[in-house]
Amino acid sequence: MSYRFSWFDRFCLWYPPGWLILFNRHWQHYHSDPDGWTWLEYPLFLIPGGFYVALLIRWLRLGCRLPRQETAKFEPNYQQAFREEVLAPIAQYYYRAELQQMENLPQNGPLIVAMNHAGMCFPWDFMILAYLLGKARGWATQPLAGVSLFDHPWVIWWLPPGWSQVLGAVRAEKEEFAAALAQKTILLYAPEGLRGPGKAWQNRYQLETFHPSFIRLSNIYQIPILPIVCIGNEYLHPFTVHLRKLAKRLNLPFLPISPLMIFFILFPSMGVWAMKTRLRYFIQPDSETAVDLDSNRSNDYVQAQRLREKMQNTINTLLIANC
Repeated sequence: MSYRFSWFDRFCLWYPPGWLILFNRHWQHYHSDPDGWTWLEYPLFLIPGGFYVALLIRWLRLGCRLPRQETAKFEPNYQQAFREEVLAPIAQYYYRAELQQMENLPQNGPLIVAMNHAGMCFPWDFMILAYLLGKARGWATQPLAGVSLFDHPWVIWWLPPGWSQVLGAVRAEKEEFAAALAQKTILLYAPEGLRGPGKAWQNRYQLETFHPSFIRLSNIYQIPILPIVCIGNEYLHPFTVHLRKLAKRLNLPFLPISPLMIFFILFPSMGVWAMKTRLRYFIQPDSETAVDLDSNRSNDYVQAQRLREKMQNTINTLLIANC
C-alpha cells in the first residue's frame, strides 16, 4: 500500500528539522525497523537541542549500543516509491528542479552520468537528478557514493540500516564501481570525487581534477559517458569554509563552517536538509567511448581532463548567460 502524507508529514516537509523524520517514517512504512526511531523520539527532533535527548533515549532503549546494521541490496521498487512519494514534492516545489537540453538525453542505458557535484552537504544535487531521470525515462539509477555515506556514525544514527544501498547507492570503491558497471546500470558519477563537494565557497563552480577511473571503466564495459552540468547546487550550503585538517582528524569527508552551522548544532536532524535553491541540469551530448581496451592510465587521464575542460567551459558560459 502506497505511503500517504498525513498532516504531520506535511508539517515535516515544511519545517526543515522534520525532513529526517519524513525519511524514517517513509522507510518504516515499507520495512521492518525494530531499532529505528519511534514516536516517543520524533517530536524531540523539532525543538532546539531535542535531538540530543532523542538520541540518548534511543541509545538507552537499544541497550547502550549502535543500531544493528544489515546487509542490504538495491530495491528498485522502493527507489520508485521514495522518488514518487518523498522526492517529488521536494524536487518540484523546494528545488524547482528541471532538466534542460532533453534532446541530448538517450532513450536507453547503460550510461555513466558524470556531473559536477557540490554543496558540502547531503547529496541533494544527485538525488534530485536521479528523480528527474527516473521521471523522464523511467530509469532506476544508482549513484556512486562516498564510503562515509554508509559507515559514518552520524549516518548510522540518522538513517535506517541499509537505507543508502536499498535506494541504489554504490560504494565509491574500485571493485564496487566495476561491479555496478558490469550490470549495465545507469550510474551517477562525480568525476571530481570528494574534492567536488569539499570545495569552499570561494571556489564554487571551479571543477577539480577529474579522476580517470571512469574513463578506463567506460572503455572496458563499452558504456558511454553522459555529461550533465548542474547550476544551483553550489547554493545548497553557501558561504562555507572547509576545515580540512579537523575534518581528517574526525574522519569526516568535509567539515564546513558557515552561518548555517548554528542551526545544525541546535537541530542535528537538519543534516539531511539543505538551503532552498533552483537546481537546473543541462544535458550535454554523449562523450565518445573509446574501444581500445589497452589504453593506459596516461591516456585515460588526458581524456578525463579534456572532459573536465568542456564541462568547465559550459559552466562558465551558463553562469555568464544567467548573471
